[in-house]
Amino acid sequence: MNLDAAMRAAIEHADKVKGKTYPNPPVGAVILDSGGEIAGVGATAPAGGPHAEVLALRRAGNRASGGTAVVTLEPCNHFGRTPPCVDALLAAGVAEVAFAVADPNPVAAGGAARLADAGVRVSAGVLAQAVTGGPLREWLHKQRTGMPHVTWKFATSVDGRSAAADGSSQWITSEAARADVHRRRAAADAIVVGTGTVFVDDPALTARLPDGSLADHQPLRVVVGRREISPDATVLNDDSRTMVIRTRDPHEVIKALSDRTDILLEGGPTLAGAFLRAGVIDRILAYVAPILLGGPITAVDDVGVLSIAQAQRWRFDGMDPVGPDVLLSLIPA
Repeated sequence: MNLDAAMRAAIEHADKVKGKTYPNPPVGAVILDSGGEIAGVGATAPAGGPHAEVLALRRAGNRASGGTAVVTLEPCNHFGRTPPCVDALLAAGVAEVAFAVADPNPVAAGGAARLADAGVRVSAGVLAQAVTGGPLREWLHKQRTGMPHVTWKFATSVDGRSAAADGSSQWITSEAARADVHRRRAAADAIVVGTGTVFVDDPALTARLPDGSLADHQPLRVVVGRREISPDATVLNDDSRTMVIRTRDPHEVIKALSDRTDILLEGGPTLAGAFLRAGVIDRILAYVAPILLGGPITAVDDVGVLSIAQAQRWRFDGMDPVGPDVLLSLIPA
């Protein structure tokens, strides 16, 4: 197996633990033996547990000696709740370490240099774009800015409507798209909606498996706005924790959630417009269904644009089919 194929396997394992590793990043690791065969795989355990490299090395056992460690993030070089991963790699006798992204945390960085000084071959930047745009997207944003990464997620008809003229919206998109949303919820730290959405839709805002049962990880449910919501609202049930923030200011919402890394904004057009005007959205995920609805209910209200010259500019960084629908991923241009 070559390094690219091994890194893809590491990315796959990192994706599986997104949302479960806070405050540590979701990292994946693959150990190849000296013959290039997979000997062990691992992904970051919940906080206080072993890092991806350590789990992969345990599973590889003696086959790690003379082999290659392929990791989505540069192995750490500091003592936190667990010893440095560099120590474990050196003790296992690996001959080469390949990673995708250098650790931006100065406290944990330096692993590559220490490995090289010990005679280990080091390759950096392997499938870096796939990792920075994939499992480490939100964590790297938090490291760079100190603020959580905010994704606005919505479903729309091809003509930009989030509901029919009578207000009905279940279901614009397909079962496959809804399953994808639940998968993303299970990887998020928090889901934000406005009080209007709670009044109109009474959502549960939970992450569910294909069989309808609750996923192991449930994001914090966040309701923002100045109106009181009913104590019987579904969002207040025991399926997950809920935070109510009495504000309409997106900056205050982000500040209240500053200890989080990955936030999904799932509110209606008013809340989405406010977050867009405030400039606090880092990514847009639009599930677009091949239907036409017409009518007045659009996916987003006023975003502060009065002319084409003032238009908010975004660029695509992904376009993927999801069942009969299309998922568009956009980031600021």
